[in-house]
This record gives sequence, structure tokens and C-alpha cells, in this order.
Amino acid sequence: MTLRNGTAAALFVTLLSVAIVLGPGLGRTASLWTDRPLVAQPAAVPVSPWVALARALKPAVVNVSTTRVDGNQRRHTEKSLGSGFVINPDGFIVTNNHVVDGAKDIRVTLADGRELPATVLGRDPRTDLVLLKVEAKGLPVVPLGDSSKLEVGEPVMAIGNPYGLEQTVTTGIISAKGRVIGEGPYDDFIQTDASINPGNSGGPLINTRGQAIGINAAIVTQTGGSVGIGFAIPINLAKPVLTQLAASGHVVRGFLGVMVQPVTADLAKSFKLEAPRGALVSSVTDGSPALKAGVKPGDVIVAYDGHAITRSDELPRLVAETPVGRAVAITVARDGAPLTLTITVGRLAEAAAERPTAEGNAQPSLGLALQTLTPELARRLHLRVHAGVVVRGVEEDSPAANAGLQPGDVIGEIDRQPVASVDELERAIGRRPPGTPTLLLVHRDDGDLYITLGS
Repeated sequence: MTLRNGTAAALFVTLLSVAIVLGPGLGRTASLWTDRPLVAQPAAVPVSPWVALARALKPAVVNVSTTRVDGNQRRHTEKSLGSGFVINPDGFIVTNNHVVDGAKDIRVTLADGRELPATVLGRDPRTDLVLLKVEAKGLPVVPLGDSSKLEVGEPVMAIGNPYGLEQTVTTGIISAKGRVIGEGPYDDFIQTDASINPGNSGGPLINTRGQAIGINAAIVTQTGGSVGIGFAIPINLAKPVLTQLAASGHVVRGFLGVMVQPVTADLAKSFKLEAPRGALVSSVTDGSPALKAGVKPGDVIVAYDGHAITRSDELPRLVAETPVGRAVAITVARDGAPLTLTITVGRLAEAAAERPTAEGNAQPSLGLALQTLTPELARRLHLRVHAGVVVRGVEEDSPAANAGLQPGDVIGEIDRQPVASVDELERAIGRRPPGTPTLLLVHRDDGDLYITLGS
């Protein structure tokens, strides 16, 4: 699967196939993985013994292949689609969801040559993780580390099956942390220059202690191969997801009910902030926990449950990880003054309420705050287009957020037809059959891009 990078028209973000599996019957408190390093290292040695680490960890990295049925209902086997790694000796394997998405059959090839059928215990498309299970005992494992302790410049090693070349090892450094690449509302990728190519998806990114601190998932490329910019899902983001997938097969997330957008330098001045930080609330969902707590449009959330909010994309991740029903304190800047509010976090799955459309059918909320673009508004916003619908806010973890829509986008077409007002857009969306994706032409910055919006 290849996605165009919205910030650089000539570059592509390519997902690298992987699979994640957790065994049934494991409770939330069960020891699903270990954090004990496999290779002891004297504190005085600045560089890890990569040879010893490769010998110890390669046996725990697997090849994932799938069988899919094409449009003509003919079986078509795709081999060496991705990688994965064992996190529990009883056959629990983690990989990327995009590696096994749509697969009819999944098979895992172990380092010792055994090929075993795999079962999906649970998947989470929002974080691109899946938990697999094979019937095997005593398998070697990759210990899980602590990605919060990563430092830029730290050496790392990637293990996987690029282009089907099994047990390939590459090394590099941590190039950056907290990267947002447009893959979803919980983007928080580790960037590395370790060589990662198609087929590496789902494989581990290893630190010098022999622990997985990331799950390789995507690359930026112009050619389809590595150009030294790869991305891995932080292991700390994956741990709570894997725990829930092992326990119940699905993930439950917290919900506030706010649409937020970044605070620019100009917005910071308008809202009497000393610096451009926090998450600006553009709208509050009716009946939501945020509305009940007194949150208002125009509030800037600067702290959540003791965590300072520097960027707006930090808030959805923190909210998602909060247990449902927990009361948390948030600090908002309102008219330039701090205000503390207490919110009882709701459940995201229960927030997908249906609303009636103009045709009277039930239509799932897409999570968008919209405004008809007028010539006057276009001048005020310094837009190059003068007709369409402006996206003023995107609700956390909504279909719109998952599709990649951003505040400031201007929707110019829907299903190849021009759209000039919010009413036109909503009527067009309401007419689509349930489950049918909608094609939007979006004007962003100085370019245009097509976005597929699901329900």
C-alpha cells in the first residue's frame, strides 16, 4: 500500500507489511512479554555488540505471507508480504495490520523453517497493529523496551524480510521522534535511517540492549526502496494496544468530544497566548463529556491529566489511553487566563452516534466542523481558491481524521462533482449507500489532493 505524503508532492510514504498476534486467554495482567535484555552489556561500552544481538534476536523474527482472493474470485497467493516478531514463547506475534488486511489465510514462517497457520487474535487499524497466534511452544522472543527513553542519535538495528530476503539486519540511528506522517490520529512515529524496505513492515527496531523499541511500518521513498527515511511505531504506543487485543480482541479508547486544531503564531496572538502551544477547541460535540464539563469553542487545552500539551496532535493519544470513566483535570486558556476543569472520560465506541440526514436515513458522524467558503472568508484566510467548503475542525479519531483531513483544508469536489456549500456537501454525503467511500478533492496550501473518506 502506498500513500502520497501530503507535505511533499514528490515523495511517497509506503507502508511496510506486518502482522501482530496475541494468544487467547491472556488477561490484562498476564506477562505477555519480557523486558529482560538477552545480551549483557558493560555500562562502559558505548556501542552494542551487534553481532551478538543479531545472533540472539534473528530467530524470533518471522516472515508473514497471506492468501487473498482477487476480484475474479481466483485465489492469488502473495508471498513475503511482511515481517513480524515473537513477543511470547507460546506463539504470540506482533506485526502491522496492513500486512494482513484483507487476507483469507495467513501463514508464518519461523526462523527454523517451520511454516505455521496464524490466527488473528485482534487488530487495531488506527495504530496499524495486529496480534497473531501460532500453535507453537518455547519460541524465542524479542524483549520489549521503553521507547520513551530513546534519544535522537541513538544507534538502532532493524531486522526483517525486505523483498522476501529473510533475516536481513541493518543498522542506523534514531533520526527524530514524534513524527506525524498522516497515517491517523495517533501518529507518533520514530524516524530512523536504518535501511528499511518493503517487506520490513512488522519487524522490530532494536536498541543496544537488545530490546524492541519500535515496530517498522513505513518509509518515505521516491523509488519504492529505502532512501534513509523510515518510520517505526513506538513500542510504548503498542503495549497497551497489544494488552487489550490479547485480552478481548479489540481496543477501547477514551473520548472527550472536542474538535481541535493546531495553534499557529497568529492564533496565539488572537487568543492572548504567550506562545503557539496547546490544542485549540474549534467545536464541542453535543452531549459529550467535554460539553458537560464546561469546555467551550475557543478554549485552548494546554494541559491534560498532568501532561503539558505542546502540539494539538498530542491530545488524541493521551485521551485514547485514558480509562473510560476516569475523571481527569484539564487546563484551558480562556480569554488569556488559565482555567481548570474536570472531565469524566467517555468511551469512543459509544460516541459514534448516528444523526438523520436530509433524506431521513441514518448517517454516521464524520467528525467535521465545516463552513461555506465565501470570497470574503477566502480573503481573510489568504486562500487561493474562492469556492468550496472550509474544514474548520476535525474531531479526534473520527472518519475524517483517519482519512487525513486537516483544519484549513478546502473541499472543492465530492465524487468528482463541484461543491459550493456545507448543505450541498452534507446532502451528497447523505445520498451515498452505507459503507461506500466518498472521493473528495481537497485544496491544501499550494496544491490539490484526493482523499477517500469512509463512514
